[in-house]
Amino acid sequence: MRRAALGSTVTVSYIGTLDNGRMFDSTEENGSLTITLGNNQVFEALEAGIVGMAIGETRNVIIPATEAYGPRLDANILKVRRELFPAGRTLRAGEKLSLQFKGGAERVMLILEVGAEEVVLDGNHPLAGLDLTFALRLDSLD
Repeated sequence: MRRAALGSTVTVSYIGTLDNGRMFDSTEENGSLTITLGNNQVFEALEAGIVGMAIGETRNVIIPATEAYGPRLDANILKVRRELFPAGRTLRAGEKLSLQFKGGAERVMLILEVGAEEVVLDGNHPLAGLDLTFALRLDSLD
């Protein structure tokens, strides 16, 4: 029986959950995932969990936050003067914004607070600081 190895192109189905059981992603919603193992297309720990699987096999892979999106960093919380936003622009806590930084880098940020003088933005990934669990099934192997 063939097993997935580095260099194999595989298709997997999965359900991604958090420690509290909340689902954050699934291939049921977004379609199966096809990757080539070793090409850094997904988390290294997820690739390692797929290596050795046979078609039809299922496995749970737990990825600690440090190997997924990393810890939540206070350095990614920014306070921006309200006047830097367009005058007519309504800003609401919970809304996401795409901001362009010097050098052309673009980043999606979450509005945490809107005050008269400043807006507090969070640039952390929504899953930063959280351990991720993937319930995997290997669907195909090339």
